[in-house]
Amino acid sequence: MLQFKFFLSHHQMKSFNFWIVAILFAVSSCTIDKTDYEAETGSEVPENYVFKEATSFSSGVYKISIEALNGTFYKGYNELHLKIVNTQNNQELTSSAVTFLPILSNADGSKSSCPHEYNVAYDSANKYYSGYSVFTGENSTTASWKLYISFTADNQKFEINKDVSVAQQTNKNLNMTAFAGSDGEQYVIALVSPQKPTVSENPLVAGVYKYNKPTTPAGTFPDPTQFSYSKVVGYTFKLDPRMPEPSMGNHSSPNNKDLVQENDGLYHGVVNYTMTGNWTLNLIMMNQNGLIVKGTVVPTDHTPGVEGVKSELYIDTLF
Repeated sequence: MLQFKFFLSHHQMKSFNFWIVAILFAVSSCTIDKTDYEAETGSEVPENYVFKEATSFSSGVYKISIEALNGTFYKGYNELHLKIVNTQNNQELTSSAVTFLPILSNADGSKSSCPHEYNVAYDSANKYYSGYSVFTGENSTTASWKLYISFTADNQKFEINKDVSVAQQTNKNLNMTAFAGSDGEQYVIALVSPQKPTVSENPLVAGVYKYNKPTTPAGTFPDPTQFSYSKVVGYTFKLDPRMPEPSMGNHSSPNNKDLVQENDGLYHGVVNYTMTGNWTLNLIMMNQNGLIVKGTVVPTDHTPGVEGVKSELYIDTLF
């Protein structure tokens, strides 16, 4: 067996002991902060991978069912599966022109929408109409959501609506943010995955949307031209993840990859979480011409005991 002996001077031994203490302090500080935060949230990161019926309603002989993860509409990104069934013969409607429009009504009478798939296409492989909705807020005593859906069947157009409940997203890895860009446009960024990251290089997916300002006067409510959103095309998001807790030094991590748009219309990148805890995804949003629309560079220096500086554009996560 090989044996190694190290001979350190008194000065070197003092330095060695100092670094050992520093490392142990850093590890213990991280553990304490993480434990305290988990105690505050009171639960582990939730995961939902099963689609269940979130709501259903009928029009004539047709029943419309909308499925979402965990059977719940959450603030943020929601993948939606719509099914339309003729209750007389139990046959599914597969060739209809289906529209989907979520409307938020406020106590002051104002109405708005959120990013959504208005013309919902049928997915023949999975046998449902596939869409999404990025609900920008939860239901409250002063705000409520309603879904407006239309479809055609038997040469007839059906139009129906129903109040629905939108719950708080308790998984911070699916957070979202809405903001105005330097170009005067209104944007929404919503995290899609991972639901539960690991200490590793994680594929990071986000939806990015822009409100389409109406160019014509409003028609009969709900006029979809007044509530239109589109996917942002061809942008780049510079990514700088940091741990902002005062004891973490606002440190970053290596091997992260900026988010760019792929064929599914979503933005894909890589975030390297080197440890569990609170992370901030600092972003710089750049348009097709490389001009910054939103976001600022995060400094590398840090004041001990002070929460880390964040970009002008960021999303907090936790795992």
